Amino acid sequence: MPDWLAHSQYVVAFITGLLGGVHCFGMCGGIVGALTLNTGGNSGNRSIHDNDPDRLISQLIITLGYNIGRIAGYVVAGALVGFLGATLVDLGGIQAARQVLAIIASLFMIALGFYLAGIWQGISKLESIGTHLWKHIQPFSKQFMPVRSLKQAIPLGFLWGWLPCGLVYTALIWTLSAGGAVEGALLMLAFGLGTLPNLLAMGIVASLLEKWVRNPGIRLIAGLLVVAMGIITLFRAFIF
Repeated sequence: MPDWLAHSQYVVAFITGLLGGVHCFGMCGGIVGALTLNTGGNSGNRSIHDNDPDRLISQLIITLGYNIGRIAGYVVAGALVGFLGATLVDLGGIQAARQVLAIIASLFMIALGFYLAGIWQGISKLESIGTHLWKHIQPFSKQFMPVRSLKQAIPLGFLWGWLPCGLVYTALIWTLSAGGAVEGALLMLAFGLGTLPNLLAMGIVASLLEKWVRNPGIRLIAGLLVVAMGIITLFRAFIF
């Protein structure tokens, strides 16, 4: 397989994360807004739109901390799942196993696109499965709140990265076919960086974004583009 094609999965992962922003607002917009409003000591009850440069800088730093931790969580999960996928291929003793995993991953991406577009909600079942895991993780987040420093924001973001999310779970299923732990970690890094612009912006101007990202037309376009990414991935699976 040509090098450019092997590397294209990271580009596709980034674009998928970027286009998934319409889903990110629904899942995480309220969390980001609430966490950001509760920073800054006694000034936590002030409006996020106050024209206080020091407060805005503090909010930006804390929001970056959340997202650094969140993406780190994705990278760790991607490495684990990528290693699992490579191990399954090795144990199976057949290269076709990787192709099968890639086909499964691409089908989940297509399903995710339909989910984002509001056409079919089947992918939400993944989130219901993840809810059971989140019940065991969520209590640990309380020790880092209220957030007043990066030392609290980064580990809280790491835990936040395990929040039940069909978008993230679909990307993780994709890493099964990535080729190994390193490839899985890089794929989830690319995906996480793709989600960064939307979630970073939410931490600063969350209320201004809500109407735009909830627009049915925007959701439809984003969802169909993710479907296209899934079709590209499916095409890659057949030319291994």
